[in-house]
Order: sequence, then C-alpha cells, then structure tokens
Amino acid sequence: MQQVKAVVAKAKGEPVELVTINVPDPGPGEAVVKIQACGVCHTDLHYREGGINDEFPFLLGHEAAGIVEAVGDDVTSVAPGDFVILNWRAVCGDCRACNRGEPQYCFATFNATQKMTLEDGTELSPALGIGAFAEKTLVAAGQCTKVDPEARPAAVGLLGCGVMAGIGAAINTGAATRGKSVAVIGCGGVGVAAVAGAALSGASPVIAVDIDAKKLEAATKLGATHTINSSEVDPIEEIKRICGETYAGAEGADVVIEAVGRPETWKQA
Repeated sequence: MQQVKAVVAKAKGEPVELVTINVPDPGPGEAVVKIQACGVCHTDLHYREGGINDEFPFLLGHEAAGIVEAVGDDVTSVAPGDFVILNWRAVCGDCRACNRGEPQYCFATFNATQKMTLEDGTELSPALGIGAFAEKTLVAAGQCTKVDPEARPAAVGLLGCGVMAGIGAAINTGAATRGKSVAVIGCGGVGVAAVAGAALSGASPVIAVDIDAKKLEAATKLGATHTINSSEVDPIEEIKRICGETYAGAEGADVVIEAVGRPETWKQA
C-alpha cells in the first residue's frame, strides 16, 4: 500500500478536499496507474452534489491518462511503463455480448476489487470506477487502454469519457453508417464527438444543432455537413428540409442523437 494526495468529496454539496488516501498494491487483475492528466467533467460535479448516488466519500475524476506503475497477478494486457487512458469499466470477455464483438453491451462489467480508503480506513467510491483526481489510482487492468506514448496526456485523457461516449453513440448505439442521415442536438464535448463518429461512419448528411455559433463551427470542422442554429430557426423543420432534399420524401433524420439532456431537446429528438 502507498499514500498519495487526492481530491475527495466527503458530503453532498460541500467543498471538495485535498486529502491523503491509501492506494492498495494491485491484486490479481488490477493495476496502479500514476496519473499524468485528468479532465474536469460535469459528471464530477454531479457526484459532489449527490446526483449520481449517495455513496460518499467520492474520489473524483475519470477523464484520465497516465503511466502504469504496477500490475497484479494474471495481468497480461498492460505492463509497468505503459502509457494508458482509463475506461469506466472493464469487460468480462466471456458473455454473449462480448463473444459477438459488442463489448459495449457486456453483461458483467467490473472495476477493481480492492478499495482505496481515507487514512482512517473509510472506503472511497471512485467516480465511474476510476477516481483519477489523485496522484495514483487503482483500477481493473481491463480499464486501461494503451495509447501512443507521444500523445499529450491532457488530450488523450478525454478519449475515455466524452469522446468515447459521443463516437460510441453514433457508431455503436445509433448504428450510423453510409446511406443514413444523422442529426446531433447539442454540440458540447459529447455532441461534437458524436458528429465526428457519424462522419467517420460515412453517414450523410450529418446535421449539427446548437444555439452557439462557435460550437457549430467546431462541429463543421469535425465533419458536420450542415449546421442549424436553433435560436434562429425551428430545428425540426430544418432537419426535415435538409433530409428531404437529400432523400426525397424523408420525414427527418434516420439517427438523432440528443446530447444536451433537457426535456425540450429530448422531445425534439
């Protein structure tokens, strides 16, 4: 076991604290990762405010990249010295979803078995099973994905959260592909990643919707073929118009990804 500094939310709505925590040596199937960079995600705020669950204290942080420091028995996927990003859950590799090549639907995802703790032994709940607002964290080895060691940690860390969520929504969940039209409502981090995923899939048109012109400009750079400023026009009618021009008689997009999280935009989708 070793002690490191970490940012912890001890109670609902209270200021977070920089404290010392205990990180166990990795057991079978586990890895200790020395964190090099970690993004700040709105989900961390939800944890602090009790919006995810009430399993305080939370070890915050999950959009992370770092160096594997040590691994436990039976770990072959990563080794000390590997530069990795961290995923929310490890997949089992044995269920029917994993066996058919769809690990995103794994029936038995998991995190590290051992618990990190405060100095007094209180068990911590790591955000999304990661807890990367820390000098080091303990994860299941399957949560580590090796990446280019020349990549910037602050950039690639984002791949494990918003980028993965957006691209996965387009390609895995939405099944975007050539011949389909895609509309993405909301062009924040997840939304523009969904735009990129739709573009990578070969879908067209790829329509980005937002009220912020700068976000729409970013969406265009990442592959949007059309943009709609919904503060200026009715986005539903405009999507129908664009799709109708591309595919005669189309009543809207084949795939609609809602990346805002508000009732109004859910209804639009």
